[in-house]
Amino acid sequence: MLRRILTPLLIALSALTLTLAGAAPATAAPAERSQPLRQTVLYYDASRAAEYTSAVSSAVRVWNYSVSNVRLEPAPVGRHAEIRIIADNGWPRAQLGPVRPGGQVVVWMGRQGTAAGYDAVRIAAHELGHSLGLPDAKPGPCSSLMSGSTGGVNCTNPYPDAYERSRVEANYGSGLTGQRAADGQLMVDRA
Repeated sequence: MLRRILTPLLIALSALTLTLAGAAPATAAPAERSQPLRQTVLYYDASRAAEYTSAVSSAVRVWNYSVSNVRLEPAPVGRHAEIRIIADNGWPRAQLGPVRPGGQVVVWMGRQGTAAGYDAVRIAAHELGHSLGLPDAKPGPCSSLMSGSTGGVNCTNPYPDAYERSRVEANYGSGLTGQRAADGQLMVDRA
């Protein structure tokens, strides 16, 4: 009889001792892993994008939908823009990133690309991909955003594929300012 009373009491005391000693219950581990990801916010200035302003806005929405740890936002007046977007008469091109907060790269929305029949939103998304650290992947299929002009004039896909998304996620994976500054290499997207 004494044994039947002491056994549950000893079990309860052991559990209480483990709890007081700081042993976490088994359900605590998943909650610790679900910490929110810190997002890197990069500001862009499309005030000199001329007729490409709408295409740039669409391309920004594509990137913000496609990746979670970096977000592109329009630069408020007086705020430094990490990505400057300029329309000109050349071929589309951009400086290679990944650009970091406080850094700066330039995207040129060259009119020669749209004059040749290429889709403006795809061009803008492709060039922003360079700013986020993606090199060209030429030749390549239309399903690869970074295949650029080798996707063909009829290709209007503005979305990065799984590999391209994972590369950008890795470039900004810590959600911090990053590990290397943009190297500024110019990427000209001629066929």
